[in-house]
Amino acid sequence: MRPKVLKRLLLIIYLSIFVTALFSSISSATTDYARQTGLQCSECHTEAIGGGQLTKEGEKFLDEMRIKGLYMPLTMTQKAIRLMIGYIHLLVAIAWFGTILYVHILLKPAYASKGLPKGELILGWFSIIILSVTGTLLTLSIIPAWKAFYMTRFGILLGIKIILFILMVTTAVIVTFYIGPKMRKRWGIKGKEDLSGNKRDLTSEELHSFDGKEGRPAYVAYKGSIYDVTQSKLWKNGSHLQKHLAGHNLTNALKTAPHGEDKILAMPKIGHLIPAIEKTAKPFYEKLFYFFAYLNLALVFLIVFVIALWKWD
Repeated sequence: MRPKVLKRLLLIIYLSIFVTALFSSISSATTDYARQTGLQCSECHTEAIGGGQLTKEGEKFLDEMRIKGLYMPLTMTQKAIRLMIGYIHLLVAIAWFGTILYVHILLKPAYASKGLPKGELILGWFSIIILSVTGTLLTLSIIPAWKAFYMTRFGILLGIKIILFILMVTTAVIVTFYIGPKMRKRWGIKGKEDLSGNKRDLTSEELHSFDGKEGRPAYVAYKGSIYDVTQSKLWKNGSHLQKHLAGHNLTNALKTAPHGEDKILAMPKIGHLIPAIEKTAKPFYEKLFYFFAYLNLALVFLIVFVIALWKWD
């Protein structure tokens, strides 16, 4: 993401926080009380779908919520600010969750098995920071008292969502600062200068380092030979049609491809693939990486399920 765009987004967040602070003395929350209590909308409103004039039961319930400190109305200005913050929160969540689903379901976790690319790291941490700030502001506007987290259905679901988000952040910290550096060190990925491509014969593990990302060359193996696909437009950023990745042996994959081997044979041949003597066991941190990868995928589905319960159950 470009620095100018990032600065503008951060400026919007800071302005939102500042304006919210100006109205902190009357900051309050409105929420879907029918979903909090499990009651039908018609129990409290004259309209069956909710909204409008309150029934006697609705007025009684509202008075009880005021006494308990679980309800204070927002001004129109505060509602507008909350809408803007909520929009940013939702937009960033879609981008982050969408990336996780795309990488884990379509590209598979092996896509990042040599350490997360810088682009994914930047997007991930940018999303975490923005979601943390906007989520905190939205929570303050919706939950005016701590007891709402265990006294209302709405608060309980919100609490579960926050816990799941914290779990995702925890895994991100471990992957970024512990697992990632170890995996990059294992594959010898330090920078473009370390992978000049002068070496002609490579083992499978060495081949993985030439993945075409972050300025590194893009190599693929086919029938024991290694080909350089760096300059091919069909292998941009080391990915071919989002199905095949550079740094891998494509001998078996080509059998199901819609084209013949001539496409690969036309690429510059730079060496041979050295057969592995024996298959080494995966180190603990790599196993932990795959565990966290699928854990994050499960957490995304759980968070979306909680939101579905929140809105439509």
